[in-house]
Amino acid sequence: MFHRERFRLHLRSRTLILGERTLVMGVLNITPDSFSDGGAYLDSGAAVARALQIEHDGADILDVGGESTRPGAAPVAVEEELRRILPVIQILRSKLRIPMSVDTRRADVAEAALDAGAEILNDVSALRMDARLGEVARRARAPLILMHMRGTPQTMQRGPFARDVIRDVMAGLRDAVERAKRAGLPKTQLLLDPGIGFGKKHEQNFEILARLPEFARLACPIVIGTSRKAFLGKALVGSGDPSAPPGERLLGTAATVTASILGGAHIVRVHDVVEMVRVVRVADHVVNAAGS
Repeated sequence: MFHRERFRLHLRSRTLILGERTLVMGVLNITPDSFSDGGAYLDSGAAVARALQIEHDGADILDVGGESTRPGAAPVAVEEELRRILPVIQILRSKLRIPMSVDTRRADVAEAALDAGAEILNDVSALRMDARLGEVARRARAPLILMHMRGTPQTMQRGPFARDVIRDVMAGLRDAVERAKRAGLPKTQLLLDPGIGFGKKHEQNFEILARLPEFARLACPIVIGTSRKAFLGKALVGSGDPSAPPGERLLGTAATVTASILGGAHIVRVHDVVEMVRVVRVADHVVNAAGS
């Protein structure tokens, strides 16, 4: 059991306290090709309805994305990414009570999304794809999530993989923090995500979860996204059996969300919000009992 540090995260509309309890970030993919729910919410009306359901189910943050970054996914044009997400963010601005995050690697998309009503930026490339995104976050005083990814979505699952995954991820996140600082961002507005499933072998993802307390040395809040990912599909079945499909990975997600919380995660990013909110509540009871 790891003692989780507390942080204050300043948004345009409010201040979030991280560490008192685990916050749940609900995923809204407005894409045709995301690995789990691609195409389900490509229509703006369906996306808005899903966002409101995510809030109703108990999420603390909504994470909106218009580009799939699953292994092998092709990049989309900035104009297409904006076409997918902006109408939805604009409608939700007056309807949602929870803050919105935008999952993007591009400064132009980040800037437009913040203007439309988003308050947090989530960059899976950790400023490696578009350094200007850091400047956008600085000007808007928006919190920025920096995620570790080996290579790009097109190359990240090709070997060879890191021999020492903890050292590799730790070094990558330290570099990401330095890039953010060079852009003028205060460390108090940075969150770090070790990038489960992004350029790691299946067993390396479990190693990251098992050694998550070590990432507290980076002195930033930790975001973890294990939801429905491929490494769970392998672990849920017997040796030699076909991997469990994304829709059958709920229990694996629940197990890894619990492990993440016991290891010190501040935010968990999930698809199955209503179920994971309950898992988080129980795991937080364990954390609180250990600290009492």
